[in-house]
Order: sequence, then C-alpha cells, then structure tokens
Amino acid sequence: MEQNIIKRAVFFFFLALFCISIFLLGNLIAPFFATIILGVVTTGIFKPLFRRVSKRTSPRVASILTCIIIFFTVFIPVLFFVGILSREALGLYSMARDAVFSNQLIHVLENTQALERINDLLARAGIEKTVSWNELINPVSELGKLVGFSLFQQAKFVTSNLLSLVFYFCLMLIVVFYMFMDGERFIRYLYDLSPLQDEHDKKLFDKFNDMAGAVLIGNGLGGVIQGFAGGMLFWFLGHNSPFLWGVIMGFLAFLPIVGIGVVLIPTAVFYFLKGHAATGMSIFVFYGVLSWGVEYLFKPKVVGDRVAMHPLIVFFAIIGGLKVYGLLGIIYGPLIATLFLTLADIYFSTFQSMVEPSKQANRLNVGMDR
Repeated sequence: MEQNIIKRAVFFFFLALFCISIFLLGNLIAPFFATIILGVVTTGIFKPLFRRVSKRTSPRVASILTCIIIFFTVFIPVLFFVGILSREALGLYSMARDAVFSNQLIHVLENTQALERINDLLARAGIEKTVSWNELINPVSELGKLVGFSLFQQAKFVTSNLLSLVFYFCLMLIVVFYMFMDGERFIRYLYDLSPLQDEHDKKLFDKFNDMAGAVLIGNGLGGVIQGFAGGMLFWFLGHNSPFLWGVIMGFLAFLPIVGIGVVLIPTAVFYFLKGHAATGMSIFVFYGVLSWGVEYLFKPKVVGDRVAMHPLIVFFAIIGGLKVYGLLGIIYGPLIATLFLTLADIYFSTFQSMVEPSKQANRLNVGMDR
C-alpha cells in the first residue's frame, strides 16, 4: 500500500515537472510559433516536390534544392507583390479621402429615381426623416479609406522591415529543411509522447494536413485565380487600381458564402444604375461562372473531398482568425476549427461511452436507424 502511495507521489511530482517544462518550452518558442506553423504547412505543400527530387539525389541535397525553389517561388514574388500593393493601396486611400469615388458615384445616382423611391418607402413606413446620397455613400467612402490605409500600412511595414522579413523567412526555411529530413521521426516521437492511441494521433495529423492543403493549395490557388481574373476584369473596364482590387478579391475568395461577390455584385449594380445594363449583366455572368468554376470544378480536382467542413464553420473560423491573429488567421482559424471537430469526433467514437453511456447508446441507435 505504501509503495503504491510512493509511486503515485513520484508520478505526480514528475507530471508537475513535465508540465512546467512544457510551459517553459512554450515561452521559448512563442516568438517563433507563427514561423514554425508556416514551416510545417509549407513542408506539407512542397512534400511531393521533395519526394520527386529525392529520387534522383540524396535527401539532404533534395531538401536544400527544394528550399531554394521555395525561396524563389515564394519570397521573391511576395516582395514584388508588396511593392505594387503599397502604391495602389495609397492611391485608393487618397481617392477615398478626397471623396473622388464618392462624388463620381453620387453624380451617377442623381440621374436615377432611386433616392425618391427610398424616401417614399421610408415615408410609408412612418419614418419622416429623408436621406441623401451623401448619407448613403459616406460609409462606402469610409470603408474604402479604411481598407486602403490598412493595406498601405501593412505593405509599408513589410517593406520597412525587410531585414526582419528575410530573417523570419530564413528561419521558416530552416524548419522546412529539417522537416524534410527528419519529419517522419519527429511525427513518430509526437505519437509516442501523446497518451492518445496512435490511430487518434494519426487522425489528428491527417486532418491537419488535409485542412492545411485545402486552405493553402485549394483556397490559395482558387484565390489567386479569382483575384487575377477579377483584377483583369477591372483593368479591362478601366477602373483605378486593378491590382489592388484583384488582391482584395483574392483574399475575399477564401471566404465561403460571400467570396468575391462582395466586390463584383455592387460593381454590376453600379453599371446597371449607370445605364450600362449589358456590362452589368456581363459582370454578373462573369462572377457566376468564375465562382462556380473554382468552387465546383477546380477545388474538388485539387483538394478532393478530404476535408468535410460546413461552409458556415469555415466562414466564421476565417473571420474570427483574421480578427484574433491578423492575416495568419486565414490559416489558424480553419486549423483550430479542425482541431475541435476532430477531437469531438474522437470523443464521440471513444470516450463518450465512458462519460455518458446512455447518450452514447442513444446516439448509436439513431445512427443505426438512418
């Protein structure tokens, strides 16, 4: 009996030390957490390329060559991209600040009877206040000012901290290099360290891989396609800052439900109000074909059906991720949602019978009835 008490005391003492060590290790790597996550996700994306290269040379050389390819295909285009984005974002901010776009839009809308109809509806609803185009358009102008200034500040921060960006990108490449070399051993070590069954650990890891691939490969390439096509459309129509609008649509493409319609639908309505019905209808058709083609043809081909998550969950995961973690929330949000849903699935399949046996039985009966 005493021996069991001593063993239990030693175990709890060890457990306390182990938790303290995890906490201290977490503090050590916290400044580089985003870099490590991006490195792991990048490794999963470029793993097929690494395997092809490693067939012709040693793993070390293949890892070095793949990291060089990542540098030239990711880092150099990002610098070019940020430079153009900075200029066009400043232009959008200046237009919104000087009310150039608002004045143009008000001039177009004044030729329509829309305002009279709006005020008539308000009067019928018992609201005596009449509205003007300035009151309706000002929020759009403020939004343009906010978006343009925010993007300009972000781009300016990147360009003014170039050395820091190079440093963190090189750190990410170091993570990628060693994940290519020793990733399998590291994953095996985490499996052995985890108290969960190996099948549960593998399920978590596979879901993370699938979601990372869906976000960065499926949504990323889908965003590039939609952003490029939307930017080319704006360039063809003669709008200011087509590159910037393409970037905005590229990011909006990550969001299910709304997507690039946030930009293209108001643009089409604007052309209808301006009297160019054919152009407005063409934009509607362009939006429908582009969104449908990417969502139902391109993404299933690239990602497949490996990740089954409700669009509403993905929508709020990305929106919440952007609010909490900034731009990296596009990745973190869906990964956190994936962690919860996978753990919930493991709970239903393994642990619910231990905690709530009657509910587990009812759930199984419902499953059998279907």
